Amino acid sequence: MQQSIRLNKFLARAGVASRRHADELIAAGRVSIDGKAARELGTMVEPASEVRVDGAPVAPPEELTYLLMNKPLGVVTTMHDPQGRRTVGQLVNGRPRVFPVGRLDYATAGALLLTDDGELAHRLLHPRFGVDKTYRAEIGGRLSPDEVRRLMEGISLEDGRAAGAKVRVLAVRRERSVVDVTIHEGRNRQVRRMFEAIGHPILALTRTRFGPLRLGSLPAGHVRALTEKELEALQRHRRPPAQSPRTNRLR
Repeated sequence: MQQSIRLNKFLARAGVASRRHADELIAAGRVSIDGKAARELGTMVEPASEVRVDGAPVAPPEELTYLLMNKPLGVVTTMHDPQGRRTVGQLVNGRPRVFPVGRLDYATAGALLLTDDGELAHRLLHPRFGVDKTYRAEIGGRLSPDEVRRLMEGISLEDGRAAGAKVRVLAVRRERSVVDVTIHEGRNRQVRRMFEAIGHPILALTRTRFGPLRLGSLPAGHVRALTEKELEALQRHRRPPAQSPRTNRLR
């Protein structure tokens, strides 16, 4: 931590609690700075301060990097490529050491998180946490109601049955359709294989959302730092997921 920050932000970045819960801890007098109770919600923490919650010391949060990239087509999701292909590492050249969280294949564009936060990356990729990923797919042909139902209920693939997806048909043309599909698994080329299994090859594929991170208007090949709101949303994945049944529906 290089400069003073608000106490609730300090606690959130340190993985103690969300900002809202941190405010509750502060208001309840459970947080101290350098031995004195901190009850003001706007209290600032200096770099050399000692922060404790319920008497237990809180380690200062590391200065970590979180970047969102719009990965272009024809770029491999690796920092270095022995075959000499263009990599996402080249697109973040000169920035702090980061690595991609998960992969987008060579022919898929879109939202890609890069960070040096290994713990968070592990949780975001672990199947137990079921992080949603939304893709916009241009496919050959039109989806029938039965095919939409199969996608929502789960498609059988060569490596096992894929979990049900959320499906939204955006446009239908004579020989192709545009579909948004949301999955929470991370199998290799999963979305492409799901549509191939029902006879609709993908003509173009872009990931528009990864968990709470939305691609928005970020141009292809560009990178931006995450906003504070996005960082807070990502930090929630440090805590165990709620045990609730998943539901799928056609929107």
